[in-house]
Amino acid sequence: MKSEPSVSAAPLKGSGEPRRAAAAPAPPRLLLEEASDLLVVHLDFGAALEACERALRGLPGGPGAPRSPPGDPSAAEPAGASIEVKCSLCVVGIQALAEMDRWREVLSWILQYYQVPDLPPKVLELCILLYSKMQEPEVMLDVVSAWLQDSDNQGLPEYRAVAELHLRRVLLPLGRVSEAEEFVMGFRALGEEQLQKFLQAVHTTRQQLKEKHSGVLETQKLSQEGSFSHKLLSLLTLLRQLWDSAVSRLLSLPLKKSLLAALILCLLVVRFDPASPSSLPFLYQLAQLYRRIRKATLAHLHLLSLHD
Repeated sequence: MKSEPSVSAAPLKGSGEPRRAAAAPAPPRLLLEEASDLLVVHLDFGAALEACERALRGLPGGPGAPRSPPGDPSAAEPAGASIEVKCSLCVVGIQALAEMDRWREVLSWILQYYQVPDLPPKVLELCILLYSKMQEPEVMLDVVSAWLQDSDNQGLPEYRAVAELHLRRVLLPLGRVSEAEEFVMGFRALGEEQLQKFLQAVHTTRQQLKEKHSGVLETQKLSQEGSFSHKLLSLLTLLRQLWDSAVSRLLSLPLKKSLLAALILCLLVVRFDPASPSSLPFLYQLAQLYRRIRKATLAHLHLLSLHD
């Protein structure tokens, strides 16, 4: 039996049949599940980030979000659920960016979807930990300070945890000890035990900074002393070489010339001050010795000329 030809579901061109409406975008919650699956199971970080961005754009109030049509299931979603989905999407997006070694883009990416005072504590804590781990906590300094100063955030149960992270992972690593101490003393929500704990952390950091500064000064001092010792050793070595060379030269000269050169060399090395009264006897004796040597040399030359 000959089978009937299958009929295509797509409308024929020019048939006048209206086209079917485009498929509705997936709800943000489904995109969150897709992004999590791409991140954890498939390790496709780029696709996970793209899914997060599509979901964030589709959330009510998101950048470029279309107006929800009547009967859309995402529009009927409770506001609290939508806030939780948005926070979870940002967490997945942060992890995807970090896995792609694009962690420097995290803060600017997050601020596309949140104003600073509206940042969820979970997202803010994750950002603090990330930049602290990458040794760039200064990136979060202004953002966390502004978040902590917002009166609405001060009533959140997570406020103390964010404040502790700000102290331990931002202020103290940056060496802002005075600012950290002022921050702790102005933190009214702290109990006595927690206050002493924070003040102890500030005190420990201050001591470490002092020891580090003292160590740097000591290293510089030792370096300078080592440089001076090296220069002195080089100078002594050079003087010894000059002395050995002078002695070798003297040994190759006749006795009288050697004696005269030795006296002159002694005068140069010891560096007597001719103007000093204490040097006059020595200079007088040196002059007498020079005259005797000269007289003896002339007499010797005279005898040699008579012999010839």
